[in-house]
Amino acid sequence: MPNIKVVIPAFNEEKSIAHVINDIPKEWVKEVVVVDNRSTDQTAEVAKKAGATVLSETNAGYGNACLKGINYLSEPSRQPEILVFIDGDYSDFPEQLPELVQPIIDQDIDMVIGSRALGDREGGSMTFPQVFGNWLATSLLKLFYGVKYTDLGPFRAIKFDELLALQMQDKTYGWTVEMQVKAARQKLKTTEVPVNYKRRIGVSKVSGTVKGTVLAGYKILYTIFKYL
Repeated sequence: MPNIKVVIPAFNEEKSIAHVINDIPKEWVKEVVVVDNRSTDQTAEVAKKAGATVLSETNAGYGNACLKGINYLSEPSRQPEILVFIDGDYSDFPEQLPELVQPIIDQDIDMVIGSRALGDREGGSMTFPQVFGNWLATSLLKLFYGVKYTDLGPFRAIKFDELLALQMQDKTYGWTVEMQVKAARQKLKTTEVPVNYKRRIGVSKVSGTVKGTVLAGYKILYTIFKYL
């Protein structure tokens, strides 16, 4: 079994974070790292009680939280072979982690995206702007970078050394698409696996507001064109 670790960026997820941590198959994962991104609730305390390593990132932004987790795991004594990212809102199914990492283990794939478009999606779990935005972004990725994706889903796995080589930079909404764009540019072997998706616990900080939806859409498109 390879050394697999999980990073969970989290902002005000006290009602969901323990569910996510508890549903991660422990026999597959060496360490779960929750990055508390300026939560004003008990997210950090609940995550610690559930057995996660908890880090604090005071700079707001999804990418900032992910970068904090990567930086922590970059220490030689902590480095995993495979790193999995999953959101803290319990919209994904953490028990599908083995399905996500299997192509890396069995087929020497470099990166696997969990595709909500290919899996079973609960009604109302994704808003129309999310569905349309994913379609538009993945269509542009195919047009400009020659890679076929169906989703920019947050539930994903990647070889840790390949992740470090991508030199990720985005601090906010462009994080997921930056990873896929850079993977395409560096000719990484990538694939998708179907993952199921359900209504999240609580309100989305991105798709739950008009401002968040607009900013996320802008940042995703900006990132796609930035690396052309």
